[in-house]
Amino acid sequence: MNGPWSRLPGEEGTGSSPVPGVRSPVGPDPTRPSIARVHDYSLGGKDNYEVDRRFFHDILRIAPRMREVPLTTRRWLDRVVRYLVCEAAIDQIVDIGAGLPAFRNIHEVAHQHESRARVVYVDNDPLCCTHGRALLARHAGVQYVQADLTRPRNVLSETADHLERDRPLAVILSSVLHHVPEELDPARIVREYTEILPPGSYIALNHYLDPADNPVAHRLARELENRFVHGLGSGWFRPRERIAALFDGLELVEPGLVEVGDWWPHGPALRPRSPEERLMLGGLGRIPALRHR
Repeated sequence: MNGPWSRLPGEEGTGSSPVPGVRSPVGPDPTRPSIARVHDYSLGGKDNYEVDRRFFHDILRIAPRMREVPLTTRRWLDRVVRYLVCEAAIDQIVDIGAGLPAFRNIHEVAHQHESRARVVYVDNDPLCCTHGRALLARHAGVQYVQADLTRPRNVLSETADHLERDRPLAVILSSVLHHVPEELDPARIVREYTEILPPGSYIALNHYLDPADNPVAHRLARELENRFVHGLGSGWFRPRERIAALFDGLELVEPGLVEVGDWWPHGPALRPRSPEERLMLGGLGRIPALRHR
């Protein structure tokens, strides 16, 4: 079938870019830390190696509350999915850069509120895909496909068989765009998703923040970026205006682009937020029915 989701010439297959951040995935190599495995360990998972644990503990030496960031982000993701299913009546979700299955996966949250919701997980790491397919095979309406997030048409063509492509859906880009280098232009990538998806669709994303107006947090962001880029090959902390530009062409859902802990929180904060938790912004945008050209 031809159309905006059809595979274009030269987009056959699932090849990965060699550029750091979206390079060929580390996969099962036990000698190098992997983005997916380090993230798994940070969430308390068991699908990781000693090299991944050692890398994350090196991060904790300069940012002792860094383990709270993926947990806070996971809770943000739960609230986003609940909003999409319950408030926006979205029952098709594509989670791009999904990584390894963890606790409270997106399909589990979605199916609590809509048992017929379809969820497609996408990653460019064959290890994540193999592991995800094995764990999720018994779940109705759940698929795991391999594709490169930097090639939106390819991603959507790979997921098309599992979705109703003419109805609105949600694309989730959680904890992945800060692994995309400047030369690949993260804002252009998000814009291409915006142009391809049906009107009324949503894009949810979060990104590491470099708060230039806070000297202490700025120094921490710069040091963390240095560790991530040299250790994992990616992990850039960008200023607020660069993150806001990712939402160009989208209608931001209230409360807008905020620290992930401030997006539709379940209640008042029980403790002061750590500096590390303030280094992640998130938001949800809707593709308007009438697009601005």
